[in-house]
Amino acid sequence: MSASVIPAGEKRVLLAEPRGYCAGVDRAVETVERALKKHGAPIYVRKEIVHNRHVVDTLMEQGVIFVDETDEVPEGSLLVFSAHGVSPAVRDAADNRHLHTIDATCPLVTKVHQEAKRFARDDFDILLIGHDGHEEVEGTAGEAPDHVQVVNGPEDVDKVTVRDESKVIWLSQTTLSVDETMLTVRKLRERFPDLQDPPSDDICYATQNRQVAVKEMAPRCDLVIVVGSENSSNSVRLVEVALQAGAKASHLVDYANEIDLAWLEGVRTVGLTSGASVPEILVRGVLDLLSEHGYADVEPVKTAQETLVFSLPRELRPSRVLNLTVKPS
Repeated sequence: MSASVIPAGEKRVLLAEPRGYCAGVDRAVETVERALKKHGAPIYVRKEIVHNRHVVDTLMEQGVIFVDETDEVPEGSLLVFSAHGVSPAVRDAADNRHLHTIDATCPLVTKVHQEAKRFARDDFDILLIGHDGHEEVEGTAGEAPDHVQVVNGPEDVDKVTVRDESKVIWLSQTTLSVDETMLTVRKLRERFPDLQDPPSDDICYATQNRQVAVKEMAPRCDLVIVVGSENSSNSVRLVEVALQAGAKASHLVDYANEIDLAWLEGVRTVGLTSGASVPEILVRGVLDLLSEHGYADVEPVKTAQETLVFSLPRELRPSRVLNLTVKPS
């Protein structure tokens, strides 16, 4: 039976909550917007400020220039470090070019950097679970390159070597699948029984919350659509989580016009979510398209309430104005 002949009353959308922007992404995007307002265009951003095509394209239209490395930035210019963080070597390179820098690194990523530095000082072998080549992993590993080994997943565990099995700790990229990360940890612990856990959870609260919401709705879905970009680790993970949790199909799209209408054939229930770097306007575009094809009934699936907000980098916080009242003598 095709989507067109399923009665409209039987079609529905399950809309995941929470979804979209996390506190770290919100802070990073606002950092660039405020820097533009304060300093004017052009300003430079190392790598993509967040992994979302729409956000990057919109900022480019406003005068932001994205670069891969600091040597592409004219000396003395303003450079913003992306939400994914950078290594000390990148900071040194920026200093050598006399660049004015603003750090938009997510505070949760900074926390992992601090953990890496701390355990390197204590001469631990640090097993960093994450995707080799991802900007966040490069930044974290760069804090202690002589102590960090990147473990891409369970298939990498047999390649790991350590100096002292009693001094080994695992850390992780913040945007991974919780389930796959813990599978990797279990395999690592089979090899290294004294493996220590991080002092606190490294996988970001928002990544976990979005995965939990998808797990809740996926078993009821014929199709789960994830709005997000292909280079967004947490968005890609949501597609995997949906399939593992029982969705019959799942696809990643940046925009509503990327949806293949053939995906809707025979589909009664569509699940919809978005990655942590996705503005809500893109989700609304998908809802509008689905409504045009009979999916007007939208049911929220709420599994958490997010209230966390991160303050802006010091350079961009509003100045405090003292209100001094002089009493008449």
